[in-house]
Amino acid sequence: MADTTFGPQGWTPERLENLAGKTFLITGANAGAGFQAARLLLKKNAKVVMLNRSAEKSATAVQELKSEFGADTDVSFVRMDLSELASVRSAAEEVLKTVPKIDALICNAAIAQVPTQKITVDGFESQLGTNHYGHFLLCGLLFNRIEQSQGRIVVVASLGYNMGIKTIQFDDMNWDENYSANPVYSQSKLAQMMFAYELQDKLDAAGKAVQVYVCHPGASATSLISTSGGLMTRSLWWLMSKTPLVQSAEKGAYPEVMCATENGLDQRALYGPTGRMQTGGPVGKGTLNPHAYDKNVMAKLWTVSEQATGFEWGL
Repeated sequence: MADTTFGPQGWTPERLENLAGKTFLITGANAGAGFQAARLLLKKNAKVVMLNRSAEKSATAVQELKSEFGADTDVSFVRMDLSELASVRSAAEEVLKTVPKIDALICNAAIAQVPTQKITVDGFESQLGTNHYGHFLLCGLLFNRIEQSQGRIVVVASLGYNMGIKTIQFDDMNWDENYSANPVYSQSKLAQMMFAYELQDKLDAAGKAVQVYVCHPGASATSLISTSGGLMTRSLWWLMSKTPLVQSAEKGAYPEVMCATENGLDQRALYGPTGRMQTGGPVGKGTLNPHAYDKNVMAKLWTVSEQATGFEWGL
């Protein structure tokens, strides 16, 4: 059943109002959907702070945005490597010093389909460590600032949550025994969704006025696979991205921009393209499968994540 909330075209940036005075933080915003999300928000006079791993690419991205929108465009970056908890901590410290308000934190950055098992400096499998634990800690450290403006947390998930084992492999979180690029990526994206839905429950119980939304970009021509996937995956993706099956990175950014700005959205939902197989088409509310909010698994993952990151949310 297609979502018709936003009409036959689905949600488009035409719905954006003037965002002057609003501040958006985006992880992984120097390329792909994150960069396009920054563009769409800056076009409406928002302030955007990017949290990116590469200072060099960030400086180029900032330059590009300022040349498009004018030298006084309020866009900047803080260097952060999501795969290192120490880097996440120092980036959060920098943000708290320099960014007085946060209207939305968009957890956009990710790595995908890493061909062979890699372990982060903190001892985690790289996709889980980067995509889930890094964001779990970042959201926790910035939560009070987000709450002050009754802001939002937007988690950019993936349809990959439907692949793999559809749960969390708690007895071997690093997949030492059975590592395989795709199921491990799927688990990392499922973990991000479970974090979001469990956070919704906790905020609801604590009566906190922060909204948490989950979206996915569909099949978009971003650099995600080409930067971390294996050769075979990269070649197939390159071929696919030349076909109509794959939409532009700008369209891939619509769901996250919508979740960061649009009112009246449902929290226990998955927003994204609603066309064939949800890989493209009009943006709206898609299908959310119940394994993504299995309460026992979500609650256990929360505890495991607090222990792994050494951070207690105190909700």
